Amino acid sequence: MDRLAFNASAAIAESRTAQHMVNNELANVSTPGFKRSFESAMVSFKAEGAGFASRIQPKSLNVDTIIMTSGIALIATGNDLDIAMNDKAVLGVTGKDGTVAYTRRGDLRVSAKGILETGNGHAVLGRGGGPITIPPGFKVVINTDGAIYADNPSNEGVAKPVLIDRLMLRDANDIRLSRRVDGLFGVEGQPNGTEISDTKALLTVTPKCLEGSNVNALSVMVRLMDLSRSFEMNVNVIKQSKDTDESGATMMRNS
Repeated sequence: MDRLAFNASAAIAESRTAQHMVNNELANVSTPGFKRSFESAMVSFKAEGAGFASRIQPKSLNVDTIIMTSGIALIATGNDLDIAMNDKAVLGVTGKDGTVAYTRRGDLRVSAKGILETGNGHAVLGRGGGPITIPPGFKVVINTDGAIYADNPSNEGVAKPVLIDRLMLRDANDIRLSRRVDGLFGVEGQPNGTEISDTKALLTVTPKCLEGSNVNALSVMVRLMDLSRSFEMNVNVIKQSKDTDESGATMMRNS
């Protein structure tokens, strides 16, 4: 019965990990640009130590941080600072640790210090790798090629808008992205701050729109219920295994 209990315990551990991930996805259904992760995969490995060679146990292959970059329908907002990255483009930002990271979140805003940042407070990086500063009181327009123009409302129609900078857009088409602890994207298997090289590819954004989350709320709810049932089933297996062992021990004592 030990083998049965070990297998059920391993399944419970994996179910708990999957539940954490699904709960996170459900909480971010409405987050602009949020991307799902792949679920943990189960692989088999031979148990170490003395014993039969047939002792095979399940083990988790840690892939739950790898991002699924599939897109979703765009949401028109009419806000000049909202953008949606097209194809597999990602936007360079500064992470909480000060390193370069990437995101698909395009709800931009200007901070009190005049720094262009994402809706969750990460400074947006320009073409040169530094933060983008917006002049006080200027109206900002972002073109499809990522160029940022500022226009003084008092001179509207008199002077042409001034090019301030260009968004740091990178092509992640052939790059495997993983989710960092701060929720931003990094290059899978590389330390934080590893930059995606500029391939000079034509990368575009859709102004005045936001990319929705690629999480399907209905599918996530169904998955969460399946995981709950699986958890309860494996707990019952362990209880039944214990009851069977106790019954066998009682019979041995009475014989």
